[in-house]
Amino acid sequence: MAGALVAATMVGIAAVPHVWAQQMPDARIAEQRAAMAKFAWMDGTWRGPATSQSPGGAHNVTQTERIGPMLDGTVRVLEGKGYNPDGSVGFNAFATISFNPQTNVYVMHSYAQGQVGDFNIVPSDQGYVWEIPAGPMTIRYTATYDGTVWREVGERIMPGRPPQQFFEMTLNRVGK
Repeated sequence: MAGALVAATMVGIAAVPHVWAQQMPDARIAEQRAAMAKFAWMDGTWRGPATSQSPGGAHNVTQTERIGPMLDGTVRVLEGKGYNPDGSVGFNAFATISFNPQTNVYVMHSYAQGQVGDFNIVPSDQGYVWEIPAGPMTIRYTATYDGTVWREVGERIMPGRPPQQFFEMTLNRVGK
């Protein structure tokens, strides 16, 4: 039975005309691992202040992030928790970041505040940018890392208007 499954899988791969699909799994995994190295700076445990603005006013939390590689370095797993001043959890999110060598696109699969989504995330030399389409506006998160501090800013982008910042966190690594 296992041999039939492997044969059927190989036939399915061979039927796809794209060169990527014809590579052996080891080559795809090596390509994914190399691509995901751009996010290795995030690995570890982080902590610091975060503020979000809403119509109800500012919401201040102590933000923590736990991040690390899985699946032989081909996927990054992230959990973010924001603690209110009284110690209760005021924000909790879980995500994975991966790279698809077939499309050359990084994707973040995110769960937060009852929402689930897949978003393109673009690494840069200093961090990353990811966006959420939200009707006529776009929510953009831009992260920078200077070798010590991870800073992330969230902005609402409306056509014909300057970006409006609504979120900021400044984190320091507290563990590996």
